[in-house]
Order: sequence, then C-alpha cells, then structure tokens
Amino acid sequence: MHERELVYDWNVAEDAGELRPRSADHPVELDDETLRDGLQSPSVQDPPIEVKIRILHLMAALGIHTADIGLPGAGPRALADVRALAREIVDAGLPIGANCAARTVRADIEPIALVSQEVGIPIEACTFIGSSPVRQYAEGWTLDRMLRATEDAVTFGVAEGLPVMYVTEDTTRARPETLAQLYGLAIQCGAKRLCIADTVGHATPRGARALVKFVRDEIVRPSGEDVKIDWHGHRDRGLGLANTLAAVEAGADRVHGTGLGIGERVGNTEMDLLLVNLKLLGLHEGELGRLAEYCEAVAAATGVGIPANYPVIGADAFRTGTGVHAAAIIKARKLGDDWLADLVYSGVPAHHFGRHQVIEISHVSGMSNVKFWLDEHGYDGMDDGLCNHVFALAKRTDHVLSDDEVRACCAEYLAGASHPRPRARDGAA
Repeated sequence: MHERELVYDWNVAEDAGELRPRSADHPVELDDETLRDGLQSPSVQDPPIEVKIRILHLMAALGIHTADIGLPGAGPRALADVRALAREIVDAGLPIGANCAARTVRADIEPIALVSQEVGIPIEACTFIGSSPVRQYAEGWTLDRMLRATEDAVTFGVAEGLPVMYVTEDTTRARPETLAQLYGLAIQCGAKRLCIADTVGHATPRGARALVKFVRDEIVRPSGEDVKIDWHGHRDRGLGLANTLAAVEAGADRVHGTGLGIGERVGNTEMDLLLVNLKLLGLHEGELGRLAEYCEAVAAATGVGIPANYPVIGADAFRTGTGVHAAAIIKARKLGDDWLADLVYSGVPAHHFGRHQVIEISHVSGMSNVKFWLDEHGYDGMDDGLCNHVFALAKRTDHVLSDDEVRACCAEYLAGASHPRPRARDGAA
C-alpha cells in the first residue's frame, strides 16, 4: 500500500490547486530575517558573531535562499557583524545570498556598498519607508517627501552597484494609489524587488492575497520590468504563517521568516514552520533533517525557549502517552511501514524533519504502551507480571512517566521475581 492510496489531500483539491509545485524557473524563494529583524524582539539577546555564523550555515543547509545579515548603518558593531557574515559566505562558499536592511537614506546604504565591495559579493539593499496614512500622519510626512526619499535612495543604491529591494512598511494599511506611486517610482529608479510588509500583523489571508495580486497585476506587470514581489509578515493576530502561504498562493516570489518566529512584539512568520509547510506542499526541495538543530541553535543563541507543544520541533510534537493513539502507531509499525506509523496519528511525517514517533506511558495509556516501551528499552514485553506491575503504576499517576520512573518500577518488580533479570539494551537496570 502506498501513501497516495491512503490520503485524500483536500489541500490540493479543486481551487486550492494554486499551491501546487511551481516550475523550476519560478520556485518559492525564502529570505531568513532571524539575524536582523528577529533580533529586534524585546526579549532576545544579541548573540556573538561566531554564533550568528553557525546559524547562517544552518540556514544554507536547509536550502534557504537569502539571509538578512543586518543593518550596518546602525553602528560599528552592526557593521562589523555584517562584514563578518558576508566574508563567511565567501570563504565557506555558502549557497546563500546576502541582503541588508536600510532606511531610505544614503547614510544607511553606503556601508552596504562598502561591505559588498570589500568582500566581492552582491549584497541586496532592502530600503524601507513607511507607507500607510497612520505613519504619514504620525511622522508628519507628505507623499512628495516620501517620493523624493524613495527616488534618492533607490537611485543611489543602484548607482553603487547594489541590487535594491524597495520595502514599504505597513503596506497592509496603505492606500492603493499611494502604493502605486511609491512602487512605480522605485521600479523606474531601478529597484528589482518590491516588498509588501505586514509590519503590524494587520492582514488576514484574504487581504494578503488581494494585496499581492494588486501589486502584481496593477503595478509590476504594467511596468514591463522584471521585478519580483516579496512578502514580509508579522503575527500580531496569529496569522503570520497563514498570510505568508496566502501570499505564495497569490504569486509572491519570495517570502520572509525568522527562526521560531522571533521578532518585534510577538514576532514574524516562523521560518521553520514555513519550511515544513512548503516542503509538505511540494514547494521546497531542500533537505530539512537539520531543522531541529536550526531551531535549537536560534533558541540557545537568543535565550528564547521552545515550548513543548511547538509544532514539529517541540518535545511533544511526535510524543504520545495515549492508549488509542499508541495502539494505532504500533499496529502501523508492525506492518513494516514507517511512513504509515508517521501518518496514522500525525499530519506531519516526522522522518522528513529528523524526528520520530515516541510512545510513552501515562495515566491514559493502554497495555500496548507498556509492552512497546518495555520492548524498546530492552525488557521483556511478553512478561505479563512485569507489564501489569508497570501498568498499575501508570494508573496511579497523574503524568507521563519518565524513563527513570519506569526503570525503577521494572527494577522493583525484577528484584522480587524468581526468574533472572534481563539485560537492558540501553543500559537500563
């Protein structure tokens, strides 16, 4: 039996079909903002450069296409880190591109050009400016002033030999006529990408689709230029990932995220979960066996913990102590199909992401949990006395038993048993 014969996938049925794999010359690109936008979270620590370099290597290993390596105009330390990360890309031959954030002012673009020339690689300048009436009113900006800043910054970046992405902050609350003027001018000045930024997490998936479609059909196509569209989302409403997938569906060329979703306020689209979903939708070809390593590196570097119930890489993602669930997984394994064990009580195949199903013993377990655990840990799962002794302990508890608790229970039973004690394969007593 094959997986295709057992799963009817509504995610790619009928009108959902727009998310089917793109052609090889038009993949979904990924931009990792962990080392810049992610570090703007008020709850994280800024890691040392050697740690940032390790995370950059992990991004490349996961098949992420580009990374935001900082805002060098922010000061000497930021500039030094950008220079070191750019040099690492060159020296290690990493298959990942670099970009840097910049306000729409020359002073922010100049250090990007400096590093690009020093290390000998193109570094994309991501020049940003607020675009919504909210920002205009709060800042006292006129549209004419915004257009002048746009023209000067983009023209300067292009003249310095930099690929330029023009970013409109708070795009999801901006008027269409304002976006048409700002984006249109940026294209005329040589910008090769336009970035739609849901800076405050205002969008819904419907809004994300509508906005990408508007920029694509009303601005980019009429320009006649080869300009790509990026989507940068935040999760203030808990919709960051859904909005990003909607943007992909509507034709965004590149989408942004951060490890574990770190970022300002409640954070950005989770790059790790974005990778998982694109992989399952057939839209990402990179190997994701090191996804947990990437998440753990980001967590350790920034001081952000990974909740036990975090999808895919949380401690509980593929762990069960429930009798019915465990019984089904065990039956699937006995058929000799690991993929079936992954699917029977999980929508995410654990093996794609370097994980595996874990069956434990708790107060809601059945005897199948006990037998399986004992066999897996080197005990005799056919010993009814031992099984009943462990099962009785489980029913007296209010939690999942730790391995040490189960081993102690086994030792207690075996100490009083008449038959010889079996040797545990994993060093259990």
